[in-house]
Parts: sequence; structure tokens; C-alpha cells
Amino acid sequence: MGAKTITKSSITAEAAVEVLRAAEAKATEIGVPMVIAVVDESGVLKAFSRMDGAALLSVDIAQDKAYTAAAFGISTDGWWDFIKNDPPLLNGIVKTPRLIVFGGGYPLKVGDSVVGAIGVSGGHYEQDMVVARAGVAQFG
Repeated sequence: MGAKTITKSSITAEAAVEVLRAAEAKATEIGVPMVIAVVDESGVLKAFSRMDGAALLSVDIAQDKAYTAAAFGISTDGWWDFIKNDPPLLNGIVKTPRLIVFGGGYPLKVGDSVVGAIGVSGGHYEQDMVVARAGVAQFG
């Protein structure tokens, strides 16, 4: 009889805060207040910041970007290339709750295993990506 459980690795609370702080520093550097969400491997919120002046709408978007990146193990901007030339998928998958298909969400990995993710919202998605990548770089 096979095993009845699996073991998963997850980002620590301390590492999640380090990722968050690195992203906040980058947002401050570029002068754009951001919402930053770091989730664990299951997409559950682990660390969160709404910088002063960040848009209220960005709260849910940042969390959903992190959730999307954790759930599929690819960056949110990678989704567009995956679906843009596939009309049935393009028209169907975008109706999936919490799925974000533009930049600002990245998985956090140890080897090939997703242990968490970061999602950033508050600027143009290209700015969100710059800030999120600063968090990813901090994670290593």
C-alpha cells in the first residue's frame, strides 16, 4: 500500500518578511507605492504590506497575483504567452477566479519546488514586475 501523505516545503515567516521588505525598498526607490503580498506554497497569505498611498484596488490584485504564481508555479506574465494564441483557453481560463494573466506575480522556489510566491500591484504591470523581482532576488 502506498503512502497516504506527502511532505511539502514552505517559505518561513521570516523569509516572507525579508522578501516583502526587499520589494518595499524597490517600490520606494522607484517612487511608486505598492501593495505587496507574499504567500506560502498553497497560496495562503504569509506577509502583506499596503504602502502609504497604494491604491485600494491593488490589495486584491496583489494577493491574486501571488496566488496565481503559487498555484501554477509560473509568473503571472507567463500566462499571457501561454494562452494568447489559444482562443478556447483564452476565453475560458480568464474567467477562473483569482487568476491574473499580467505581470507582477512570481513563484518563489527552492530547486524545482514552489515554496511560496510574491504578488505586487500598484503601478503599471511593468513596474509591478520590477518590484516583485526585487523580492524574488532577496529570496535567492
